[in-house]
Amino acid sequence: MELVVARIGRAHGLRGEVGLEVRTDDPETRFAPGATLRTRPEERGPLTVSRVRVQNGRWVVAFEEIEDRTGAEAARGLELVVDADASDEDDAWYPHELEGLRAELEDGTTVGEVIGLEHLPAHDVLVVRETDGTRTLVPFVRAIVPVVDVPGGRVVLDPPGGLLARDAENIEVVLPEPVDGTPGEEA
Repeated sequence: MELVVARIGRAHGLRGEVGLEVRTDDPETRFAPGATLRTRPEERGPLTVSRVRVQNGRWVVAFEEIEDRTGAEAARGLELVVDADASDEDDAWYPHELEGLRAELEDGTTVGEVIGLEHLPAHDVLVVRETDGTRTLVPFVRAIVPVVDVPGGRVVLDPPGGLLARDAENIEVVLPEPVDGTPGEEA
């Protein structure tokens, strides 16, 4: 299976360097000078790392095949991929392991299928296609996804009311109590 280890971000400087949105726990190995990475889409690669540095916590890489800023800007959005087997960690999963899993509630009710994993700034989210076809983003945190059973082909969800489209009428909204003297309140 292919594993996305990074997505190429903005061009950095004039010599073809790019920033990377890293998706691997081992960037030192994956992006070492001389490493060759396949791309998605495939016809845009492979790319060979020529230089690498970390600047302010961000990985900046130069590839032999990208010579200038124009090439770097054209590469933005490319995914860098490697072959990977199943994860051997208890609480870590590759996106390809999660895709296709049945999403169900704690009582066993099927709510849909996991069709992807997105990496957002705060945390990852499961992309679930609900049984009616609605695409729903589910925060991939233990409180909402308490069980990931890859061998059993399922994830168990414990969503708050209104998170799933099928449950929109039960959305839970908590408003703060009004404070005396707050502008806009009647006296």
